[in-house]
Amino acid sequence: MARFTYRPQGVCSSAIDFEVEDGIVKNVQFTRGCNGNTQGISKLVEGMEVREVIKRLKGTDCSGRGTSCPDQLARALEKSLEQER
Repeated sequence: MARFTYRPQGVCSSAIDFEVEDGIVKNVQFTRGCNGNTQGISKLVEGMEVREVIKRLKGTDCSGRGTSCPDQLARALEKSLEQER
């Protein structure tokens, strides 16, 4: 199991911590951000394949920012894939 911390940009969250085990997303925790939304995202992606989460969340926009907490999670997961290589 690999643990990751990602520092998102352009959103209210200041950190995203998560684990990946055998290509499966586990234990996603956002620091700061919209509490209900980030808790919901964490619960929805728990147990999903990394590539499926990226596919579903990448490009999600929040109020014209060009990104969002879900998009930042997708970016974090992409970075985790790069580190596994």
